[in-house]
Amino acid sequence: MPRSMTGFSRQEITLPWATLAWEIRSVNHRYLETHFRLPEITREIETPLREDLRKTLSRGKIEASLNFQLNTADSSAELGINLPLVKQLSSLLDAVAAKLTNPAAVNPLELLQWPGVMSSAEINRDELLNQAKALFQRALRSLVEHRQREGEELKTLIEQRLVAIETHVAEVRQRLPEILSQQRQRLLDKLAALKGELDTDRLEQELVYLAQKTDVDEELDRLSTHVAEVRRTLEQKGSVGRRLDFLMQELNREANTLSSKSIVTDTTQAAIELKVLIEQMREQIQNIE
Repeated sequence: MPRSMTGFSRQEITLPWATLAWEIRSVNHRYLETHFRLPEITREIETPLREDLRKTLSRGKIEASLNFQLNTADSSAELGINLPLVKQLSSLLDAVAAKLTNPAAVNPLELLQWPGVMSSAEINRDELLNQAKALFQRALRSLVEHRQREGEELKTLIEQRLVAIETHVAEVRQRLPEILSQQRQRLLDKLAALKGELDTDRLEQELVYLAQKTDVDEELDRLSTHVAEVRRTLEQKGSVGRRLDFLMQELNREANTLSSKSIVTDTTQAAIELKVLIEQMREQIQNIE
């Protein structure tokens, strides 16, 4: 089952002393590219979280951010604050602000998140990291579910276009004998209009050339084969986006050949419709993992 590379997940947990919230955004990308935004106090868990992402996803641009807010409204939590460090940071911020035009105000809660401001004895750091990792796993599972739902929708859209391709292929295949017969008769009529002695050998050569030029059975067979392979690929597990993209190139190549061999308007129009359908599928496949 294909998975989309587009998705969003948000998971939040409220602890007695803080609130943690993970947001993970995913968009299409040729490879897997991950970006993390973490508070300094949780920076050490970034590497294992990246590894979890690599094990779960194979493509997409992923942006994961952890929001950490201390619950200062909880009167039962006695939080220790390193006031000298806070004063030092405040002085440094004032010095920087003096060099700027219309500097933005600093949120005091951001100062509390600076390493060393909060007393480690009051914040159970191990619990914080464990909670952050567990919450990330929940957010990652939610993201995968979102990508799977979108993948199912993309699969439905692609299958609709595969049916339309099969319809055009069947119509062209059904009309081939009639087209060849009409072109043969047209050639005979032109030769007869010359009212001259017919060169039997030359006539046979022209008829053979006509048959070869208009023989698109091979292209139609390959179109049907590629359609079947696309369906088979859509049922596979794991990353299938690159294989589907390759199959779109093959389908487009056969549609172009069909167009170049066309000798009647109906076949040309069918080839154009095929290329439109293939391009529509290709656009959808760009979002498939």
